[in-house]
Amino acid sequence: MKRRHPMHLAHQDIKRLVFYSHDTFGLGNIRRTLTICRYLRQSIPDLSILIVSGSPMIHSFRIPEGVDYIKLPCLTRTESNGYGSKFLREETANLVKLRSELILCAMMNFQPDLIIVDKKPYGVENELQPALTYIKTHHPQTKVTLLLRDILDGPSTTRAIWKKHGYFEALKAHYDGVFILGTPEVFDPCVEYDFPDDLKTKTQFCGYLRREPGRQTREQIRTSLGLKATDHMVLVTAGGGEDGVQLFQTYLSSMARLSKNPHLQTVLIFGPEMPQEVRQALEHQAKQWPRISTLSFSDDIMSYLDAADTAVSMGGYGTVCELLSLNKTALIVPRVHPVEEQWIRAQRMAALGLFQTLHPDDCTPETLTRTLESLVSVKPAATSSMGQPAPINLNALPELTLAIINLLMQASWSRITSPSEKPFSPRHVFHQAALQSF
Repeated sequence: MKRRHPMHLAHQDIKRLVFYSHDTFGLGNIRRTLTICRYLRQSIPDLSILIVSGSPMIHSFRIPEGVDYIKLPCLTRTESNGYGSKFLREETANLVKLRSELILCAMMNFQPDLIIVDKKPYGVENELQPALTYIKTHHPQTKVTLLLRDILDGPSTTRAIWKKHGYFEALKAHYDGVFILGTPEVFDPCVEYDFPDDLKTKTQFCGYLRREPGRQTREQIRTSLGLKATDHMVLVTAGGGEDGVQLFQTYLSSMARLSKNPHLQTVLIFGPEMPQEVRQALEHQAKQWPRISTLSFSDDIMSYLDAADTAVSMGGYGTVCELLSLNKTALIVPRVHPVEEQWIRAQRMAALGLFQTLHPDDCTPETLTRTLESLVSVKPAATSSMGQPAPINLNALPELTLAIINLLMQASWSRITSPSEKPFSPRHVFHQAALQSF
């Protein structure tokens, strides 16, 4: 049978999914997005995925086959907890308008069967609202779902934000379901954020994301670092690194005492968003200790975590899932500003005995040293910890995939039973929808 070129495939031959992630900070969102997309493509071969992302780092990762992306101009958080332009010399309103029109254009031309929206029901500064209005009006068969990580922020703060932006009304008007990448045993957003009853019935807990093994074995990484079997490797990471300077400085200040352990070996991975001059200063400081190696960035963090015996890190969702997947001994020093998400997660998981944690205000060279000395006293593992029983539900990928398959089937059935869609003028819809939100 002659194979048809993908360009010749009719719309009904494939399923189309748009994954929207505003992604203004760090690496967690884009890593999570790509992990989900990779699993979906493996599980649903006839699925075509378009990622719409504002991540400044998406180009640094391996994009799975059957997946492509539209890169939105970057936004960044401001000191007032708002948003501003990260690179372009543009007013925020103009940049958001540009992003909004790019998103709407993508929806109009790609015509997805399913849209997954990460975290914000209307996107950053309501940039997603014109696209959602267009889909509701002209493609009502398209399913729309919200994807939430386990914790957004403190309960009172999140309730106020959702009320201010009308997110509950948005979910009622535009969304078919809510998927939570977490478990109620750790944190229940339905209770903590006071979801209305009709939204609770549309909400599904999927568990945490089990991360895939790295591309290198534990032995390969340790050999490349010149480690012996008796060496205890500590890996220190801070996600993207933009706000991880304090953690690295405190760790390096602890080395005067930690270096007395002849078996302690350290690897620092600074992250690609750490300013160059700051990274260079930390690298210079690290050079005085012969048993410290440094990397600016790795797109294979799972291999380094697997090679480590102990991890010291911040408490982002992606990092925590990586540590849980490896059942790794870890000390979490979470970010506490501008949101409390990481601190809440660290506290809840420490209470379950999964990790140890220190509030950054309490993380001094003395407290970090005492905590690490108790952790590194454990004998190094001889083999990889991948495949060990998970300490918590890590079945998010298969559970989310089953739910998505169900939604795609509903969308296909809706197209069969109600094939007619409202006619529209792309130029008219584009400008009307965009103008309504600005």
